[in-house]
Amino acid sequence: MITLYGWGPMFDCPSPSPYVMKTIIQLQMLGVEFDCAMADLETVSKHKAPYVDDGGTLIQDSNFIRSHFEKKLGRSLDAGLSDSEKATGWALERMAEGHLTKCMAAQRWMKDDNFFKGPAQFFAHVPADARDQVIADVREQIAAGGVAEGFGRHAEAEQLDLAARDIEAIRLHLGDQDYLFGSSPTGPDAAVSAVLISAATEFFASPLTDMIRKHETLVGYMDRMTKAYFTSVRWPVPEMA
Repeated sequence: MITLYGWGPMFDCPSPSPYVMKTIIQLQMLGVEFDCAMADLETVSKHKAPYVDDGGTLIQDSNFIRSHFEKKLGRSLDAGLSDSEKATGWALERMAEGHLTKCMAAQRWMKDDNFFKGPAQFFAHVPADARDQVIADVREQIAAGGVAEGFGRHAEAEQLDLAARDIEAIRLHLGDQDYLFGSSPTGPDAAVSAVLISAATEFFASPLTDMIRKHETLVGYMDRMTKAYFTSVRWPVPEMA
């Protein structure tokens, strides 16, 4: 039995995490049947989701989950791609996940209106008398991490300028194709589309939404991926606080 641990629909997205969405897509691309369950980050060593339990074997991180099942099944999500396309696909994944997600996180976690509308929900189970302090501590840690890494040192306008370059690079590469490398989706589509869907949600007040949604080709791309990979996914109903 294979169980994917993460979070279900939130913020008008199939999951609040693009990495969970990425893994949902990848598992389906590989033909893996799986159940969904709510993540408990305190029970795993990396303290992040997604993670998968494959018959007692725990795999953490979307990249290693993909590798595990590719090796197990003897299949590759990059099958049919040239060496140049494989390199380009990996670069697009790393740009989307390693750069565009930083701007998205800053928009959600560092802007009060967005934070208290969205990520604050993650703290609903913290005892009321401790919740404000826990929230303040976590947001401070996230801000400090951004500064230490470097992206958080930029003004918001500068962050958005960098995000615009990422979005334009994806748009230019996609062109008039249905998917990044032609008429069928491949591994890189899982990561790139998941980040775009997250960043383009209209749930939050963010310039990122219009920066992505003004491009009909990107909207069509996100719609195709959403219809293909998220319409049949079922999550357990979360327990009420």
